[in-house]
Amino acid sequence: MNFLLEFFLLGCILYLSYIIYSLKQERTNADSLNNENQYLKNQLTQKEYEFKSREATLNNIRSTFEKEQQFLSQRKLELDSREKDLLEELKQSQTKLQEETEARKKVVSQKKSSEVRLGHIAETLAPFLDQFEFEPENCTFLGKPIDYISFGDDEITFIEVKSGNSQLNSKQRHIRDQIKAKLVSWKEIRIK
Repeated sequence: MNFLLEFFLLGCILYLSYIIYSLKQERTNADSLNNENQYLKNQLTQKEYEFKSREATLNNIRSTFEKEQQFLSQRKLELDSREKDLLEELKQSQTKLQEETEARKKVVSQKKSSEVRLGHIAETLAPFLDQFEFEPENCTFLGKPIDYISFGDDEITFIEVKSGNSQLNSKQRHIRDQIKAKLVSWKEIRIK
């Protein structure tokens, strides 16, 4: 019986050793799980902090964006208002320019008309002025394209009277050049 008792005790010892070993394994597993749990809690805390930090950054960006949008909206309203004012000024300036252009055209037209009239008067009175070197009795008025022809004793002279800043026109210059080149001839036509 001693033998059985020893065998039983040995079995109990082995069983208790197994239970202790299992408990140690479970404790090691529990410690490992606790460590892993703690690690995960730390990771979660870190991620929550990062999330809150990013959320705060995003809120700052959103706030800045909203302020920029508001600023841009105000600026657009200001620019639209300024554009409207400038367009109105431009329209008024164009109207004023058109009115002034019409007024100037009218003044220029009147000035040219008066210059032409003055020129005609000067042409008519020229033979009686001191600057006219020819005898009025020897001059014949043509008007166009040359004003006078003077039939002097020594020569025949073509005379063009100009006043102010007026210049010879192209036809008058052509006639002048022909006369200077002595391209003048006489032709007698007899009618029967």
